[in-house]
Amino acid sequence: MDAWVLKSQQWVNATYAGVSGYVAAPENGVTGWKTMYALTRALQHELGITSLSDTFGPTTLARVGALPGGGVSQQTTNQNLVNIVKAACWCKGYAGGDLDGRVTQQLNDALYDMQSNIGITPIYDPMVTPKLFKALLSMDAYVVVSGGTADINLIQRTMNAGYGGRRDFYYIPCDGIFSRDVQRALYLAIQFELGMTDDQATGNFGPATQAGLKAHPLSPGSTGVWVKIFSAAITFNRVRMDAADDTSVYSGFTDSYNADLAAAVRKFQEFSELPVNGNADFATWCQALVSTGDPDRPASGCDGITTVTDARAKALYAAGYRYVGRYLDERPSSKPLNKRIQPGELDTIFGNGLRVFPLSQYYGGEVGYFTWDQGFKDAQDAHDAAVGYGFATGTVVYFAVDYDATQDQIDSNIIPYFRGVVSGLADKGKKYIHGVYASRNVCAEVTRQTSARWSFVSGMSYGFSGNMGFPLPDNWAFNQVQTLTVGSGSGAIQVDKDIHRSSGDKAVGSVNQASSPLDKYVAYIERLYALAVQYNNSDPYHLANQLVMEYLRANAYDTAAFSALMGSIDHGFVDFVDNAGVDRINDLADPFYGIDLHVAHFGAACNGYYALSEPSETTTNGSDIGGWGGDWITFYGDWRNASESYASGSAYCAARLAKVDGAGTFKLRDLIEDVDAYNINKLVRGGANIGAAARSYYLGGGYLTRFRTFVDGRFGTIPHAKAAAKDMLTSDALANVVAYRTGLLESYSGTVLPPELLPDDSMDDFCQGFADMLQAKMAVEVQRAAALRAAGKI
Repeated sequence: MDAWVLKSQQWVNATYAGVSGYVAAPENGVTGWKTMYALTRALQHELGITSLSDTFGPTTLARVGALPGGGVSQQTTNQNLVNIVKAACWCKGYAGGDLDGRVTQQLNDALYDMQSNIGITPIYDPMVTPKLFKALLSMDAYVVVSGGTADINLIQRTMNAGYGGRRDFYYIPCDGIFSRDVQRALYLAIQFELGMTDDQATGNFGPATQAGLKAHPLSPGSTGVWVKIFSAAITFNRVRMDAADDTSVYSGFTDSYNADLAAAVRKFQEFSELPVNGNADFATWCQALVSTGDPDRPASGCDGITTVTDARAKALYAAGYRYVGRYLDERPSSKPLNKRIQPGELDTIFGNGLRVFPLSQYYGGEVGYFTWDQGFKDAQDAHDAAVGYGFATGTVVYFAVDYDATQDQIDSNIIPYFRGVVSGLADKGKKYIHGVYASRNVCAEVTRQTSARWSFVSGMSYGFSGNMGFPLPDNWAFNQVQTLTVGSGSGAIQVDKDIHRSSGDKAVGSVNQASSPLDKYVAYIERLYALAVQYNNSDPYHLANQLVMEYLRANAYDTAAFSALMGSIDHGFVDFVDNAGVDRINDLADPFYGIDLHVAHFGAACNGYYALSEPSETTTNGSDIGGWGGDWITFYGDWRNASESYASGSAYCAARLAKVDGAGTFKLRDLIEDVDAYNINKLVRGGANIGAAARSYYLGGGYLTRFRTFVDGRFGTIPHAKAAAKDMLTSDALANVVAYRTGLLESYSGTVLPPELLPDDSMDDFCQGFADMLQAKMAVEVQRAAALRAAGKI
């Protein structure tokens, strides 16, 4: 609560309480839109406007400009006008002075500071121009706020300085955050530089703007204002120069197309599925500026409601399409679309060399539809439909949000809906994985809060607030960019064109297969075990298990350091398996989260746990190093390198530990591989061979409670998990742990403070982040159990 904000609220309410159309501000000492709206209505009343509103629109703007001197000036005698300015200053965080109706030096200083923060040259008379008054009565910040960056703040201030004099360019926030208003301002900047008049410059990314950009290709060595605008657009897209490090985001607002900008452009092009050339060609300009990118670019994906017949499938293939999004189901309505997959259609699609990514959208066109219960029901119905078509375990189903959901609605409705989806799929045995179709922001938030595997971005809706001011989500797999008709005659079909990310969802190429990828993986482990027994039958149980683990890790973890820790690899067995004609499996789609697990890392973790003795609940030994412990130490090094960018160690963990995609060296994939390795080793230590353990764990549903099993078996309790995490970083009790930890941290070239030297409170907070993460993962499993109980299944 701020005392001066409270005084401002009390003053405006007392002064205008009897005015028709005035709506009182809350008297709570907290700045907010309701207070700004109250001040706006007070201003309108002082300007002689009789129909008051919350909007600082053209009439209000014109009336301020018509005041003597062109605004509120040093000579203004209307004390209420002066007090409105002072109250607005206080609410914006500037010390406006006593609410006494006088123009004072303190007020001038406050307005000077605000104009400087906006990026414009401060003027004293008029001290409040129409545009400055509009800025005063907004909730925009003009200093970097939490989540903002200095480079984006510089771009915002530069645009205000360069274009604030144009008629329809209003001061944008300088909070360091890319937003819808900032994106529109960049469009205006482009239009102004193209020579458009104020009437022509609309702030829309239309044909004239696109034509102008085609005339301004850029490449290394280019200089000038167009490079500056382009570098701003690349900066707004938050391009990570290192995919595993979110602190490596490109920051280079410049008027010179230098090597750093070219490198960032190549990263951006690779991420966006563009030809990688490092140049600002038309396609790259578009991709940096609008959610569709260049809608006329070639694409290999499409989706639609129309049945894909043989003629249509052939037309799609001939046009370069390889992926087709089709709807699993629909409910009866007054206007049935008949959009569901038709009998025999999948065989037609697959027979013509196309793959399918299944969509689920029973409605989803307004906020009221989205509730937890509706998500649960939609997921259950989608599951049943997918089973009916024969889609295999691990298939990603995209659930749709087909309207422009705001952030408030995402929090209140969309996230609960997707949590219902998660529970609904879990209740059916977690056969299918959820993805999300929506705007960029919705996709990113649903992924962050519910671990959606892939995002299908509705980029074609480029005017959505969720698409303006947001980069592509890290886990995008498809981006919908254009509606068009492919083919002719009987082969004609209207579809939405989708850019497919080559490293994204591979979609489905067949259904009703006798065995799933999970079945094949388990059979693979069993085959390796049988070969290990055949290879060395003198001690079949122990050596066979170890040989399998060595083989699994062999193609990625065959180094001196790993050999010193867990034993060298028997390359004779590796050759024996290869000569037996076994096809190596490198990746497995996790049946719970749908992410690709790396078999070699799983094998290394297995080998580490198996080769060394069982650790205690609160301490560690080398067996952990091969699994979660090694990943945790590396994650510590990353945190220390990035610590200045985060409020605390636990905040760093919350942002980057065990995430599906994006930055962070200890991803969810790594954690699952570590956890599964430990859990399967427990079964092996209990007497099962590794083939039988894999069958029991993966085909018997053990993965559904993997984190609870891991915590119970390895730590016993969450506090013990925190203690073991700290011990992994600080204990010097075991030489192999110290040596391996030292070796890992040396890769940071001495820039990382040794963990034993970190203050205890900082280390405790960081390790609490590890414990909190495990607690959250177990909570997801608990939600599934609750769903099963509610359904009467347990």
